[in-house]
Amino acid sequence: MRDSYAIAPEAAEFAAWRAGRDGSRNDRVGRRSAWLDMVRAATGRGVTFRRARIVSEPVSEYIRFEHAGTPLNIEAGEDVRWLSRRHTSDIALPGNDFWLFDKVVVRFNHFSGDGASGGPEVVDTPAVVALCSTAFEKVWERAVPHAEFTI
Repeated sequence: MRDSYAIAPEAAEFAAWRAGRDGSRNDRVGRRSAWLDMVRAATGRGVTFRRARIVSEPVSEYIRFEHAGTPLNIEAGEDVRWLSRRHTSDIALPGNDFWLFDKVVVRFNHFSGDGASGGPEVVDTPAVVALCSTAFEKVWERAVPHAEFTI
């Protein structure tokens, strides 16, 4: 739900992309390979991966970077959608990025003010899970599939 991140492991990749060298966004064996392999294996077993990205428009440079790499996520089996932040004002959203697992566990991803990882937090409190599940479904129904989201 952030417009920029400063995740240390991707800093060199982002810098290369900014310099016009975008080969890393198509790299199936580089930094993202473990994630992509895990998604392929899980979706091969019937697991569904849905990713919704809430973004400000016009999008930030970092979001353009994410957008450029999203085809690999889709190729691996993720279903990715995008939603303009202006279309979320009536949705009760959690204050942090999150992953929702089987509507029973939430993994929040905390970040510092400058976008560095602040570490995860795993929560299974039913009210928190319900908030995240409801928010995600509302975002998902409004969001635009990756192929239709132009930047």
